[in-house]
Amino acid sequence: MEHNISILFYARTVRKTRDNLVPIYLRITINGERLEHTTKRYVEASKWSNKAGKMKGTQAEARAFNSFLDAIRNKVHATERELMQDRKVITYQVFKEKWFGVDVKHYMILTVFQQHNEQVAHLVGKDFSAATLQRYRTSLDHTRNYIQWKYKLPDLDINKLNYEFINDYAFWLKSKRNCNHNSTMKYLANFKKIVLLCIKNGWLQKDPFIGFKLTKKEVERPFLTAAELQEIAAKQFKTLRLGLVRDIFLFSCYTGLAYADVKKLKRTEIAAGVDGEQWIFTKRQKTKTSSRIPLLPTSLQLLIRYKDHPECVNGRLMPILSNQKMNAYLKEIADTCGIDKNLTFHIARHTFATTVTLSNGVPIETVSKMLGHTNLRTTQHYAKILDIKVSEDMKALRERLGYKS
Repeated sequence: MEHNISILFYARTVRKTRDNLVPIYLRITINGERLEHTTKRYVEASKWSNKAGKMKGTQAEARAFNSFLDAIRNKVHATERELMQDRKVITYQVFKEKWFGVDVKHYMILTVFQQHNEQVAHLVGKDFSAATLQRYRTSLDHTRNYIQWKYKLPDLDINKLNYEFINDYAFWLKSKRNCNHNSTMKYLANFKKIVLLCIKNGWLQKDPFIGFKLTKKEVERPFLTAAELQEIAAKQFKTLRLGLVRDIFLFSCYTGLAYADVKKLKRTEIAAGVDGEQWIFTKRQKTKTSSRIPLLPTSLQLLIRYKDHPECVNGRLMPILSNQKMNAYLKEIADTCGIDKNLTFHIARHTFATTVTLSNGVPIETVSKMLGHTNLRTTQHYAKILDIKVSEDMKALRERLGYKS
């Protein structure tokens, strides 16, 4: 990052001594901000040249005085060089601390980010998932590359964080990394956690995100229609593996559980609910919030089908594969069933919220509770009211209005 330093020696005539001498002051201007202090030297006002910034004449007294000033000027340049050699961004505050020898600890963005990630790594399986750790590692890599791109530095002092940094970071993610808007907002949200960490520790005085809106754009969330769900359920597959993946996918469609929650689901988490029927009592891995889900007949049948499976003898409910393999097989299932959608495991959760529950008259508050959401706004992102449900509601309204008239 470019900087600008200028040096000026001047006489402060308003502070004359009893001997009619004026003190000579040093003014260092760093990027437009002034650092001033006395040189502890005095001269007769008539012997000082404000234009030249030195003592007039060529006599021994003048030469010695001006040599002293040159030594101070050289010290300023030496301080500047040392900061540059340390690859520090030269600001007024950084230069001032260096000049006066103030021992202030500077916290660097990437260093703090790395320490944060190391703590997350030690808590994987307790407070964080492996996916969360990977997300923060990717965000750290993006931040490192952005700083190198914008500042040509290996790291940056957190005090350089401002609105310009955040705004340009968003531009870099979209233009250089080709991230879409919502992905950009996710990476910036990850970075904001590091910023808030610095603020809470008292290392950063002002939030650089003030004035910057971390808003995501609404996107169409895919889900399966009732006909597509039935097509997948009725399909006979040639390989056992495709049938297994289909069954696990259907189980998620009828419970609303995410991949990670189905994978960790234990037989001990199935118990009788308030109505005497079988319910799932679990906690979502992502948010640690409780989910209580009554098991529909389809879900119960699937559990019975796999209760004696070799991979379920240890208490697991479903012999689930890795998420990557599941999604690869789901694409094959979609092709086999003639479904023109990018079928992924997460679509099952959307299908539960829309096709299975909301479109069949289940209130959104109930759906939100089963999904393990803490507020309805989150559920509304998953749950799209289908046209057929709107049609049914309006049909009922017409009948009521017709009856009244």
